[in-house]
Amino acid sequence: MKYDYLIVGAGLFGATMAERLNKEGKKVLVIDKRDHIAGNVYTEEVEGINVHKYGAHIFHTDYKDVWNYVNSFVEFNRYTNSPIARIGNEVYNMPFNMNTFSKIWDDVFTPEDALRHIDEEKKEIDHEPTNLEEQAISLVGRSIYEKLIKGYTEKQWNRPCTELPAFIIKRLPVRLTYDNNYFNDRYQGVPIGGYTKLVEEMLKGIEVRLNTNYFDNKEEFDSMADKIIYTGALDEFYDYKLGKLEYRSLKFDTKILDKQNYQGNAVVNYTGHEVDYTRVIEHKHFEFDVTSPKTVVTFEYPSDYEEGMEKYYTVNDDKNNALAEKYRELASKEEKVIFGGRLAEYKYYDMDDVIKAAFDRLEELK
Repeated sequence: MKYDYLIVGAGLFGATMAERLNKEGKKVLVIDKRDHIAGNVYTEEVEGINVHKYGAHIFHTDYKDVWNYVNSFVEFNRYTNSPIARIGNEVYNMPFNMNTFSKIWDDVFTPEDALRHIDEEKKEIDHEPTNLEEQAISLVGRSIYEKLIKGYTEKQWNRPCTELPAFIIKRLPVRLTYDNNYFNDRYQGVPIGGYTKLVEEMLKGIEVRLNTNYFDNKEEFDSMADKIIYTGALDEFYDYKLGKLEYRSLKFDTKILDKQNYQGNAVVNYTGHEVDYTRVIEHKHFEFDVTSPKTVVTFEYPSDYEEGMEKYYTVNDDKNNALAEKYRELASKEEKVIFGGRLAEYKYYDMDDVIKAAFDRLEELK
C-alpha cells in the first residue's frame, strides 16, 4: 500500500504531523519501535493513578494556538508546577523566590533584603567565570549555589561543577516575589486521564504500527511513502558515519506504596549528595488525587548514556554541536525526508515547542 507520508515515531512531533496531515486528507502511516505511542510523555495507569513513565511532564505554554490545539483533544486540569527542593533535613521552595531567600537568610523579608545578600555574595567572583561553579556564584551567590545547585548539577552530569563549562548555566531565575509557580507561561496543566489519552485522540483514525523499527526494513519503508517524517536520532539515520552524538540518560525506580500520601507534592528535587537520585515524583498529585489508598512514586537517577538506553538529554557542548551541524548539513540535502523533534534535530524541546515546530513545518509543506 502506498502512503503520502510515513512518520517514524509516535511522540508529540510525529503525532501532531500525523493528525494535521490526516485532516488534510493525506494517507499517513505512523510507526514506532516501542510498544506504545506518545514517546517520552507516555503515561500508564497503575493502581488507578496515571504514572508518567519517562519522568514528570507538565504542559506549559504561551502559545495560545498550541494550548487550544491540545485542549481540542482532551481536557487539561489546572495543575501548577511548584516543586520543592530538599537537602538533608531542609526544604526550600523552587524556583528561587522570596520564600526561598527568607528561609536561607534569617533577616530577609523584602526583595531589597534578598538582593543585598545576593549582591554581596556575587562579589566573590571578580573575574570572567571559567566553570559552572564560578558562573553560578556570579549569578546568585554561594549560599544558593551550595544548597540548591551544586549537588543536583553534579549528580545530573556526573562531574564536579568545577569541571563543567560555565555556559551550561547562562542565567538563573531570581524571582523577588512570594510565588512558587515554576513557570511564567500563561497556560499550564496536565491532561486529565494522562498524556497517552491525548496522543490516542490525536492519532484516532490513523494507522499505527508499534514494535516496528524503521531501520530493520528501511528500504521497504522508504518505498511505501512519498515523504518520510523522521523523529529518531539524527546520527542513527546516517548510521553514525560522522561519529556518535552524546546524550545523558535516566534510570527510574518506581514503587507502589501502601499509603495515601508519600511526600505531599508531585515533584521533590534532592539537591544534596546524601542520596544518589535527583528527584522523587509522586504521580497522583499531578491530578490532585489524595483519595487513592495507595500511591506510586518514582525515584529518578541521572545516568551516563549506554547503548540500549533512552536518549533523554542532548549534550550541547561545542564538540557535539559541531558534529550535529555536520549531520544537519546532510539532512538539508534530503529531498524525501523531513527531520523534526528533539532527537532528529539534536535539540532540547519543551512539549509546546515541539508542537509549535510541527505547526511551522506543516506550513512549509504547503
